[in-house]
Amino acid sequence: MSLVEAGDTGPIDVARGETKPIETKPIETKPIETEPGNNVPPLASAVRTPDSVTASAPIASAPSMQTERLLAVHIGRSGEVAGGMSQVVNGYLAHSFADFDLRLVSSRDGSGGVRAAVVAASAFWKMLRLAEPDRTVVVAHLSQGGSFAREGSLLALAHARGFATVAQLHGSSFADFAKKRPGLVGRILRAADVVLTLSAESRAAAAEFVPGERVVLVPNAVADGAVRTIEPLVVFGGAVSKRKGVDVLVAAWQRVAPEHPLWRLVIAGPITDQPALSLTRAEFVGPLSHKALMVLLERSAIAVLPSRDEAMPMFILEAMARGNCVVATRVGGIPDVLANGVGVIVEPGDVDSLESALRQAMTDAAWRAKKADLARSAFETTYSATAVFPLVERSWRTALDRRSDRMPTKYTPGSRTQTLPG
Repeated sequence: MSLVEAGDTGPIDVARGETKPIETKPIETKPIETEPGNNVPPLASAVRTPDSVTASAPIASAPSMQTERLLAVHIGRSGEVAGGMSQVVNGYLAHSFADFDLRLVSSRDGSGGVRAAVVAASAFWKMLRLAEPDRTVVVAHLSQGGSFAREGSLLALAHARGFATVAQLHGSSFADFAKKRPGLVGRILRAADVVLTLSAESRAAAAEFVPGERVVLVPNAVADGAVRTIEPLVVFGGAVSKRKGVDVLVAAWQRVAPEHPLWRLVIAGPITDQPALSLTRAEFVGPLSHKALMVLLERSAIAVLPSRDEAMPMFILEAMARGNCVVATRVGGIPDVLANGVGVIVEPGDVDSLESALRQAMTDAAWRAKKADLARSAFETTYSATAVFPLVERSWRTALDRRSDRMPTKYTPGSRTQTLPG
């Protein structure tokens, strides 16, 4: 039975494949000890760029024509930690880029107190020891608040030492933060050769501090999904908080659940300022590993994120990649992602509009399937690694070019050309 045929009558078996059991490059930069780029599972092969190479594979050219590979050092955190920023870094580290090898300098690991200070100090020391500025670009992943100051300071240090620098903005409230802390934001962004943003709003805010040509809007990339059987399941993924609109989702679900006895709601994420209430055919499962959340999205028919504040949430992109009908709010970069019928956009804080969207998605199977198909197509053309990573790599090359333009060059007869910090 297909998704279109099943409607609201039971488990949905679509032609995504057989049901599967559910599960609930490096280049030596000798002075610096950084974490290798293969410390996370690789992206599915379907999302690798055709011309990508592994870290150990030689560039396919005659030995005399081989070009030295470049290096992108990322400052931030990765691994199995909550937050879209970490998953973005994971995706970078798992990918084989055409011209760049990757390394990670961990500036935080989710700890606090003394441990957090030790991690930050270690990152600072590694940046002091980083070598070969003529072939290395430093990419700092910045949110707002403490993240901006911490990772931003490391970016400024790299810039002062003569490295090419990229500031990649992730925070959902960057524009507001920039208004409150213009001195800090200006100092950090002016130390970046390229600024990458996730939304038109954050791009406009960044352009208040640096020339507009240095600010580039590049979407996040997500890995492809596996083939599984779809169920009549609605999934929310994110912090269980008012900012993420969980209170609105709970109110809307209490209205629609009695009419749809075969549908279930799963709310996955760490509980912060919203209680885990007892709901009809709904479950608060708490924080899940990223892998477990992706399996949940591969099973679900509808993904919902009624946030009051976002930049470009990875959860929505991951749901699109896995063929969900997406329901989300008109905040941050979401309207651009779900434009042209790709998803359903409701107003933040509006229980009535969310109730109406969920009801239509749960009852109109043909409409729901069309939305899912459009979402999957948008993922492939705009948000897959094949689409996004060449743009990202181009920005790293641009940073290296601009670094060359701003650095004085010293020519020494009989030796290599040296570029010295100004």
